[in-house]
Amino acid sequence: MKRAYKLSGEICANCASKIQDKISKIDGVNDASVNAMTLKFRLDADDDKFQDILAQSVKIFDAIEPDCEVHVH
Repeated sequence: MKRAYKLSGEICANCASKIQDKISKIDGVNDASVNAMTLKFRLDADDDKFQDILAQSVKIFDAIEPDCEVHVH
């Protein structure tokens, strides 16, 4: 399953890179990208694990860059 999410708040390119790297290492993630310029987070992960992976990803955002919010609909 592939989804894209809007980000709000502040995030620098360095933090975006760290977040992307950590999310990419989660079991079940096929691809992840965090773009600090466009404030977008794209996640491609196994369908059966997607919601759990998304929750883990949001926790990673909160831990590394608490001023950035992922808008999960």
